[in-house]
Amino acid sequence: MGRNTRKRRTPPAARALAAVAALALGGGGLVWANFHASAHEPDRRASGDSRTKAATARVATVSCPDVGQRLTNVPEPARQGVARELAALDRQITEAYARLAATGDAQARDPGFVRTAIVGPLGEKRAATIDRIRLGVQRAGGSFDTALERLAPCTTRSANRTEAGGGPQDGGQRGGIGGQAGNGPVAADFVDITKVAPNVRGGPRRTGDASTGTFTTRCGVNANKNHNTDNVIVAPGVTNGAHHLHDYVGNQRVDAFASDRTLLRGGTSCRDRGDLSSYYWPVLRVQDGTRDFDQNADGGGREGNAGRILTPVQAEITYVGSPVGKVVAMPRFLRVITGDAKATTNGPANANAHWSCTGFEDRVQLTDRYPICPRGSEVVRSFAFQSCWDGRNTDSANHRTHVAYADPASGACPEGFTAIPRLTMRLVYAVPPPVIGNGQVRNAYAVDGFPEQLHKPATDHDDFISVTRNGLADRIADCLNRGLSCA
Repeated sequence: MGRNTRKRRTPPAARALAAVAALALGGGGLVWANFHASAHEPDRRASGDSRTKAATARVATVSCPDVGQRLTNVPEPARQGVARELAALDRQITEAYARLAATGDAQARDPGFVRTAIVGPLGEKRAATIDRIRLGVQRAGGSFDTALERLAPCTTRSANRTEAGGGPQDGGQRGGIGGQAGNGPVAADFVDITKVAPNVRGGPRRTGDASTGTFTTRCGVNANKNHNTDNVIVAPGVTNGAHHLHDYVGNQRVDAFASDRTLLRGGTSCRDRGDLSSYYWPVLRVQDGTRDFDQNADGGGREGNAGRILTPVQAEITYVGSPVGKVVAMPRFLRVITGDAKATTNGPANANAHWSCTGFEDRVQLTDRYPICPRGSEVVRSFAFQSCWDGRNTDSANHRTHVAYADPASGACPEGFTAIPRLTMRLVYAVPPPVIGNGQVRNAYAVDGFPEQLHKPATDHDDFISVTRNGLADRIADCLNRGLSCA
């Protein structure tokens, strides 16, 4: 957005929305900070907290190419079966990671143990699964890129070679994975936000035809604890397909088996009863030694997602327009994922995490670090979804190619895409500040994730299914196009 120095001072909530909107257009200019610190592993001498200690470098996680990201051409009849096979790949990695974490003694005795007992068998299982994907695609009349077969082998990474922040996490000095459950976060994943240089830039300049309105939908903070570890977008029909816990607001009947018909009958936590959309995100936990209801459950403590679940104190869901033109209404059942739950091993290409603190949002946004906020300030997670649609599909094989981000410089959609309302979400948490000292972190907090992703902040992501009735989708677009402020 262009700056207007004659405007009156805007309230904090409006400034926060403006910051998120700028980030959504790629104007955030996030700085990939290069902090030099030690990584850590659990201190087994401590009790009742998440204290960590420095450790010598060792294997931290399993790193496998993400097959799903590269599957862009799957015939509709084959998609359900392919989704199940992709979920099987995730399960195989989870099981391999668990074996990696449980065999430290064997690894110390035998330098080849990880290769022969973990990574090798994992690659063989993946090869068989990818071949089943090939058969499913070809039987449905589609073509299969044989290059995907080369994605079967996996490697391992030490803690200082993960890619969640685009490079080494600790300068290559030491390794370890830390955290209350032994899979992160570590001290190097945190930074005092008061010591980070401003990195938020303004977005594209508005044109005379811009859609300048905003539409806010109020759906609560999931105070009723509507949780599950499914993900109906990427793993339909697969229980625990996410391997981590989600908060749900909006539609109240979302699980792995939800259909479009189910969603229309699901009820909603939103004040506008016409908003049956599903807004869901990984829970945030504080690792202060306490445990929650799922400490012995799949997707919870059993898969490295440990600690006390934090409910947001605020959850703001706002649709904004395009700086360069009008928007069309979102199609019913449009599915969109922003961010990358596997950024630790995939790298930052699809990462879209925004971490900040109240009072800092229009100055500092972080992708690869969790902020430590000063007294009186609270942690903020912001999500800025793709705002360009291909005009035909409500989903795609990899859940990405049917939507796109607007150009960060001009604000325009890519050729062949149409501007739709841009969904922005802002979650605020009262987080006890972590304490960093002598390369150690106590009372860390972290986002839930796949266990092998080590709870890195860059893995934060958000999911959305657009389900509206009573003309709500058209009302949202009309509000934005007319430059109104609606709720």
